Amino acid sequence: MKPRIPAPDKNLSGELFVVATPIGNLQEMSPRACAVLSQVDLIACEDTRHTRKLCSAFEISTPLTSYYREQEQKKSDTLIRRLQGGENIALVADAGTPGLSDPGAVLVKKARAAGIKINAVAGPSALAAALSIAGINESAFFFGGFLPAKKSEKAQWLRGVRTLPWPLIFYESPHRIKQSLAVLLEVLGYRQALLIRELTKIHEQCLEGTLEQLLEQVGNGVKGELVLIVEGAPPPTQEKPENLEELVAWYRREQQASLKDTVQGISADLDLPRSTVYKNVLAIWKQEE
Repeated sequence: MKPRIPAPDKNLSGELFVVATPIGNLQEMSPRACAVLSQVDLIACEDTRHTRKLCSAFEISTPLTSYYREQEQKKSDTLIRRLQGGENIALVADAGTPGLSDPGAVLVKKARAAGIKINAVAGPSALAAALSIAGINESAFFFGGFLPAKKSEKAQWLRGVRTLPWPLIFYESPHRIKQSLAVLLEVLGYRQALLIRELTKIHEQCLEGTLEQLLEQVGNGVKGELVLIVEGAPPPTQEKPENLEELVAWYRREQQASLKDTVQGISADLDLPRSTVYKNVLAIWKQEE
């Protein structure tokens, strides 16, 4: 039976539907997603041209409005007013689930603050799809979305997560993957990784090797949207010391940690306030420079 959205009482707010759409294969469009997109009053989407093609494929004629990152704050206010006026609105990304490295979180947060009912219409996600074919045994992982575009910012950001013991997962675009792999290699070293491209499409491919090997494999360019999975930090090569001076040296040399991360780590190790630890660590840090 085809699901229906009840007509809203115009004295009450409408509802927001966060709808997942295919990441490549149109056969993954769910009956519920089709029903919701057909019955809402408006579809808010990243790119109306892209979503219009999707709607055309499923004979959906609902009006569209653009909702892209650069206008997210301003446009979300307009959509909230329409929801408060009783309209039902669906939010979609160009592909996959909105709010995961795509616009959507701002609107959802404002809708919740306004007391508007929010419904998740679950479906495709590049993150979940990549994990399902990666063969990762760990139950935990770190999802970093898209890395910063600038090389210096990318390196700084990666230094903040390089000691995490869990697999690191990123989205990346074809024109930035070479630089990203090079910076990952520079900051993280020779770790194993998977580079998955064109998920659910005809040319779906999974490249496997060290970061250096993957960098060589994409040397002539690569097509399609990408998910990169990098193994977590290896266990420390020696036991963590207990006194302050040796702890500072251990974090700095063994973990390649920054001053900030060293203070944070030692504060947790010794169960002391960060402000107290910082003064002592800073003095030792300067002596070793």
